[in-house]
Amino acid sequence: MHPNEVKKLLSTQIDCQYIEVSGEDQRHYEATVVSAQFEGLMKIKRHRLIYQALGEHMVADIHALSIKAYTPEEYKNLSN
Repeated sequence: MHPNEVKKLLSTQIDCQYIEVSGEDQRHYEATVVSAQFEGLMKIKRHRLIYQALGEHMVADIHALSIKAYTPEEYKNLSN
C-alpha cells in the first residue's frame, strides 16, 4: 500500500489540519497527524482513532505504524 493511500484513508476519516505519511517499503509507515479531534484525548485514544480509520488495512496491508498524533496547538508548539 502506497503511503498516499494511507494518507487518503486517514484524511477521509479524521479531520486533519496536517498529515504526513511515509513508508519506503510500503509495509512499515510513519504518520504525523494533526487534528482538533485529538483535543482532550490521551495518546492511546488518539492512536485508536487512527487505527479505526485504517480498519482492516492494519491487519492486511500495514505491518507497522509509528504514530505522532498532535492537536493543532501541540503541533504549533513543537516548532517554538
